[in-house]
Amino acid sequence: MLKKTLLILCGISSITLFTSFLKKTEPPQQPVRTIIIDAGHGIQPNGGYNGAKGSYSYEDDICLAVEKKLVAEISNELPNIKIVETRKDKYIVDLKERANIANQNRGDLFISIHVNAMPPIQHREFVGYRSEVYYTGKGKHKKRVVKKIPQYHYYETPNTSEKGTQTYIWGAHKSEDKEVAVRENAPMLAEDDYQQKYGDIDPNSPEFTALSLLKTQQFAKRSATLAGMVEEQFAKVGRISGGPHQRQVGIWVLQATAMPSILVETGFITNPQEEDYLNSPSGQQEIADCITNAVKNYIAWLEKRQISSGSQTTGLNSTGNNAYPFLQAIEADEHKSARK
Repeated sequence: MLKKTLLILCGISSITLFTSFLKKTEPPQQPVRTIIIDAGHGIQPNGGYNGAKGSYSYEDDICLAVEKKLVAEISNELPNIKIVETRKDKYIVDLKERANIANQNRGDLFISIHVNAMPPIQHREFVGYRSEVYYTGKGKHKKRVVKKIPQYHYYETPNTSEKGTQTYIWGAHKSEDKEVAVRENAPMLAEDDYQQKYGDIDPNSPEFTALSLLKTQQFAKRSATLAGMVEEQFAKVGRISGGPHQRQVGIWVLQATAMPSILVETGFITNPQEEDYLNSPSGQQEIADCITNAVKNYIAWLEKRQISSGSQTTGLNSTGNNAYPFLQAIEADEHKSARK
């Protein structure tokens, strides 16, 4: 009887150890599963171009060409990631629709491709005087006065001096609109096992409002990290990097997408050398390679910072965060970053 009991205990211990081993060696969840690639601008219904114009080319066409190479490169380097295009052909897609596509596909990352341009330089050239006659006084005191008014010729020339790249993110200190986007797109953010992972969350509750704000802060941090990585890759291949920038107005797709989002200005179409580069297959491929390498580095950065759902952090209510493991993870990430 004792021998039988020992065998049973040994069996249970073996199962426990095996289960524990499986649990410990279980691979972490893939941090980026869906990437939204957005080719900026596009041909309008009347056939007109929407983006910036160079000496012989248009931003609309360059964006689509780079986007196609980027989609192919990411698909090749990261085959487990789903790629969604907001503009699959040359025709323009409404900005609101682009954000909807991103949110409805539950994107983990949004990358918008654009081309920069400088406004023309304004000139003024003196060409002479124009005589203007007027009279002063009355009666015998009336006098004829001739006034010479300078005349100028106004014209503009292309601004070809600027070159290099810039990557934009939504302003980290302008969180209100982004927070609203997160809350309004809550159904699109939900995963198939949403209830199991996040609990029964009411989008109108104070808890969900707090979660949305924290998520917004996390988006800002992740967007800034990726933007810096993209510019770092451009600098490595010899491009002039203008660095990451924040924008609070004017870029709807960064404001309305409920995920980490960047907008990449790949070069200045108004610079002749850069226009040639942006239109060349080799230049477009290099841009795609740089962004892909940055995405790979970004994913590696996320994997290093993955937090187990069992982390203990301070909750928002008396029951703790057991019902909000996702909020728990965000808080842990913020606390860990603050200590660094």
